[in-house]
Amino acid sequence: MITFFISLIALIVGFMIYGRFVEKVFAPSLKPTPAITHNDGVDYIPLPTWKVFMIQLLNIAGLGPIFGAIAGALWGPVVYFWIVIGTIFSGAVHDYLSGMISLRHNGESISEIVGIYLGDTMKTVMRIFSVILLVLVGTVFMTGPALLLAKLTPDSLDVTFWLVVVLIYYFLATLLPIDKIIGKIYPLFGACLIIMAVGVSSGIILGGWQMPEMTLQNLHPKDLPIWPLMFITVACGATSGFHATQSPLMARCMKEEKNGRVVFYGAMVAEGIIALIWASAGIAFYETTGGLAAAIASAGPGGVVYDVSFGTLGTVGGILAMIGVIACPITSGDTAFRSARYTLSDWFKIDQVSYTKRLALAIPLLGIGGILSQMNFDIIWRYFSWANQTLAMIALWTGAMYLWKQNKGGWQHYIAVIPAIFMTMVTFTYILQAPEGFGLPTSITYPAGVIITIFWAIVYFKSTIFKK
Repeated sequence: MITFFISLIALIVGFMIYGRFVEKVFAPSLKPTPAITHNDGVDYIPLPTWKVFMIQLLNIAGLGPIFGAIAGALWGPVVYFWIVIGTIFSGAVHDYLSGMISLRHNGESISEIVGIYLGDTMKTVMRIFSVILLVLVGTVFMTGPALLLAKLTPDSLDVTFWLVVVLIYYFLATLLPIDKIIGKIYPLFGACLIIMAVGVSSGIILGGWQMPEMTLQNLHPKDLPIWPLMFITVACGATSGFHATQSPLMARCMKEEKNGRVVFYGAMVAEGIIALIWASAGIAFYETTGGLAAAIASAGPGGVVYDVSFGTLGTVGGILAMIGVIACPITSGDTAFRSARYTLSDWFKIDQVSYTKRLALAIPLLGIGGILSQMNFDIIWRYFSWANQTLAMIALWTGAMYLWKQNKGGWQHYIAVIPAIFMTMVTFTYILQAPEGFGLPTSITYPAGVIITIFWAIVYFKSTIFKK
C-alpha cells in the first residue's frame, strides 16, 4: 500500500516539477496557434483548455494503461518503477514534444514532423508506419470494447453486434467536424473515466485487498525476462508512440502554447496514474502474480477488468467502472482512424473541408479495420505493442533534433536524447527476441540491442554535436 501511494505522489510531483522544467526548455511563445490562424471548422477549431485536456486524455488512454498495465503486473511490483519513471521522464516528455512541435508546424501529423527533422527517407517510413499503426490501434480499440460490452449485455447482443455498433460510431467520429461528436460526448466519457479510476482504487483500498510493496524481483509465473518484455507490454502506461499520432489533433485546437504542459504532459501523467491503479488492482485482487496469470489465461485481460470492477465495487459500481474502461478504447479508436485520415491527407495534400474527400479516406480505412477485427486479438495486440514503442523511439529522436536546432546546439536536447536511447534499446532488443519477431536467444539479443542502439546514437550525434 505504501509503495502505491509513493508512486502516486511521485507522478503528481513529477508533473509539477519536471513537467515545468520541460516546459521551460521548450519555451512556449505568445504566437497565435494553428486553431486561430487556420480555423477551418472541421479539424482546426479553438476549444476551451479543459475540453482539450479531456479529449487528449481520452485520445491516448485506450486499452494500453489498462490491459497493458494488467499484463505488465505479471512481473510484480517492479512494474510500478517503470510506470513512474517511464511516465515522467519518457512518456510525458514524448507527448509534450510531439504535441508542441506539431503546434509550431501548423498542426501537421507526426510523419510530416519527422520528415522535417530526420529527412525524407524517415518521413516516408513514418507515413507508412503511422498509417499501419493507427489502423492496428483502431482495430484493437474496436475489438476490445466490443468484447467488454458483450459481457454486460444479453447473449443476443454478442461481440459481432457490438463490433458493428462501434464501427458505425467510428465512421461518424472520423468523418464529422471534431466539435460535433468528439467535442460534445468526451466530457461525459471523461466523467466515466474518473469514476472508474477513483472507484477501482478506492474499492481495492477499502475492501481490504493488499497492494504489493516494491521489489525489483522478477515475479512472472513463467519467469519471462523483465528486459525488454515488460517495457513493451506496459506500452501506453509509461511511453507510447501512438500518442505522437494523437497530439497533433489537439495541437489544432489549442488557443495558446502555454497550455501545452497541462494538455500534453499532464494527460500522460494522468494516464500513468490509471496504469498504476490497474497494475496494483490486478495483483491485489488475485493476491499473487500466479493468480493474475491464471485469470488472464482463463478470460483474458477483459475478464480481469470485469472481475476487479464487480468484485471491488458491486453491481452498480462495477457497471460504472466497466463503462469507464470501455470509454478509454472507444475514445482512442475513433481518433486513431481520424489521425490516419489526417496522415493520409497531409501525405497526399488532400483538402479535408469537403465531405466527399473525407469519405474517400475514411471508408477504406474503416473497412480495413473491420476486416482486421476478425483476426486473433492477442496477435494484433503484440504487433501493436512493438510498433507503438518503435514509433515512440522515432518521435523522441525527432524531439531531440528539434531541441538541438532550436537551442543552437545547447544541452536541452538531452531531455529527449536519453529516453530516445533507452527506447531504441528496448524496441530493437524486443523484436530480435520476441516470438513474433526473430525469436533469437538473449545471448544474442542483449548484445545486439546494445550495438544497434550505439549505432543509432552515433548517427544522431554525427548530425548534431559532431557536425562540422
